[in-house]
Amino acid sequence: MGPLQGKTIVLGVSGGIAAYKAAEIVRLLTARGASVRVMMTPNASQFITALTMQTLSGYPVANDTFSLTQESEIGHIRLADSADAIVIAPATADIIAKAAVGIADDLVTTVLLAARCPVAFAPAMNVHMYGHPAVVENLAKLRARSVTIIEPGEGELACGYEGKGRLAEPAEVVEEVERMVSRHDLGGQRLLVTAGPTVEPLDPVRVISNRSSGKMGFAVARAAWRRGAQVKLIAGPAALSVPRGVERIDVEDAARMLAETSRHFPWCTALVMAAAVADFRPARPSGQKIKKTSRAMTVELAPIADELPRLTARKAGRVVIGFAAETENLEANAKTKLREKKLDLIVANDVTREGAGFAVDTNVVTLIGADGSVQSYPKMAKDEVADLILDRLVALLSTGAKGRPLRAVK
Repeated sequence: MGPLQGKTIVLGVSGGIAAYKAAEIVRLLTARGASVRVMMTPNASQFITALTMQTLSGYPVANDTFSLTQESEIGHIRLADSADAIVIAPATADIIAKAAVGIADDLVTTVLLAARCPVAFAPAMNVHMYGHPAVVENLAKLRARSVTIIEPGEGELACGYEGKGRLAEPAEVVEEVERMVSRHDLGGQRLLVTAGPTVEPLDPVRVISNRSSGKMGFAVARAAWRRGAQVKLIAGPAALSVPRGVERIDVEDAARMLAETSRHFPWCTALVMAAAVADFRPARPSGQKIKKTSRAMTVELAPIADELPRLTARKAGRVVIGFAAETENLEANAKTKLREKKLDLIVANDVTREGAGFAVDTNVVTLIGADGSVQSYPKMAKDEVADLILDRLVALLSTGAKGRPLRAVK
């Protein structure tokens, strides 16, 4: 179950050209299981209709503080009390200023004053307006009250200028909302996550690789950020967008993957190794493209040294989680890997099972702990699997891998 399942999100739409993107925000929130209530300022209706928002959300739109019908059905106090989170998108300079000084002259600003849940603003305006000292000061006031500011993007603006001020993409707004309503049980922790395949050159054109898509590792990184951690993601070639709030470090071959993991290991409090690192590389890669002939070609493969035991030997209280993609003897092979690599937890999956292979959005996993625990789970989305793994990580961090209290590494 995702972080938005069963949550009530109140979306406030103010009067700017970016209001059209609010429709996509509603759609994405609803698709992820949220119940979305939309409220609009009077000016917002100049850019997008209440009917559009009502059709997408499935609920009447609140836009009049003094409507007896809306007051009896929703009410600005009830609307504020029902919200698990409130996000204002787009947030104009006007509504940011009103919220900063506590003005309540319409339904949206009145609800904001009555709110006790997490609140976020997604600014959208002209680049010069966004940089004006008054707007900068007003945003600082909101941040000081623990309001989340979803930074706008840079690029061509509707007014014709180029610069910062474009509303964050709807998917980014939704990710921030997910983070707002999630438990932050990884706050203060620093996670290093590896993901994706590695590629080993056979010649300047061809490579030897594997079928890993990186989806599982990216899901872990995304979920860890949502739950409050600082996250660095060391990723092999993967056609996936960087999860919001995550620092991505791109690598290609196994040597670079292992080198970057070793370099950043002292920084982290936990390492989650979801990458499918190659075990072999061509022993003598060609400096020129190997020409096609009718003759068979034999490629000699050299083993790649496993650096993991060296890392785990100096983990000094850090939690290390590994993965085992198997095609047979799943539990036995995973337990051997867990023991030999001195892991605290291993995530095992049989890649021949339906819904558990590569390049799919689901997985079927068994979690095996160094304490002897074995827990198998049915097929579920990789985002859900990521949270299962992080639940176990939280438990390990709270007690220490060997039952000792563990503090965040400084």
